[in-house]
Amino acid sequence: MSRELDVVVFGATGFVGELTAQYLADHAPSKTRIGLAGRSETKLAAVRRRLGEKARDWPLIVADSDSPASLDAMCGRTRVVCTTVGPYLRYGENLVIAAATAGTDYVDLTGEVPFVRYSVDKADELAAASGARIVHSCGFDSVPSDLGAYLLHRTIAEDGAGEMTDTTLVVTSLRGGLSGGTIDSIRVISEQAKDSDTRRLLMNPQALSGGSGDTPRVGINSEPSDITPVDAKKVDPSLRGTLAPFFMSSYNTRVVRRSNYLLDGAYGDGFRYQETMSVGGVPGLSAALAGVVTVGTGAFLGAMSFAPTRKVLDYVLPKPGSGPSEKTRETGNFVTQTFTTTTSGRRYRSQMRAHGDPGYKATAVMLGESAL
Repeated sequence: MSRELDVVVFGATGFVGELTAQYLADHAPSKTRIGLAGRSETKLAAVRRRLGEKARDWPLIVADSDSPASLDAMCGRTRVVCTTVGPYLRYGENLVIAAATAGTDYVDLTGEVPFVRYSVDKADELAAASGARIVHSCGFDSVPSDLGAYLLHRTIAEDGAGEMTDTTLVVTSLRGGLSGGTIDSIRVISEQAKDSDTRRLLMNPQALSGGSGDTPRVGINSEPSDITPVDAKKVDPSLRGTLAPFFMSSYNTRVVRRSNYLLDGAYGDGFRYQETMSVGGVPGLSAALAGVVTVGTGAFLGAMSFAPTRKVLDYVLPKPGSGPSEKTRETGNFVTQTFTTTTSGRRYRSQMRAHGDPGYKATAVMLGESAL
């Protein structure tokens, strides 16, 4: 496929968009042809100046999520479109269709089950016909989750150790805040969840399994709950105390199950997946803290679904397009460990770690590398 550009960053004037563009300016191979896209050419030019000498000649592309013609033109110029423009339920539908139609590879940062379901239903067949590769959730949601499970599968297969059964991701270290984009996605999903069909989709653990037009299925196996604490010893004998539910579990678990679906169920007939976070190994204290996390997460999501309390929270939560200082971004980190037991009885563990705020610096690295 001959195109003018290799990668276009759509949403480059936003906070994470500029971080991603900066990562590409610093780390992309020298001959990579990169463009910046957004609604304002003036703002794009300002971003390009801040990126430094390597970005001096990068083309600027004016495109708008509400203008399908501009998105078609943008996708026709590049091999890959890398979009940070969310919430994707609000701003992403036209672009994923444009990319799938044009045969342009597509990467994003969505954490929205209804949007990915829309993409599967509406863009999958278009992408298959054009050769486009549509890859959602290329940041902290859900690269550590997806790769952690996949690396376990690959290692177990190489060892001939059977298939995966109960599998649990444990967030053992997390320093950083929720991004304004993530908060805005939660806000939009909370609004959409007033619809009964959307609520059923969000509650279905297999919501993203299946192909275009398939009714999301309820899996053969009863999947673990996304909202209850877990006895750490049941995950692995080396762990102690009680594990709290991880606040992004209800999205990441669906992504991991979709990957298993796309691999024709290679993880195994008995594969069951959940996500948790460590709150310390002291039995009584960790149980209390896990309970607090569970109640607090439920209260936050409940408040976000109720318009009056959502308006109050809007005053204190991060705004879309905003972000922390460079010092805060640099001092963040995350570590995740994924544990599984195989059908042969062997235990395996994979680990993912990164320096930098998970929702900002680390996400920009993961998205940039996905685009490349």
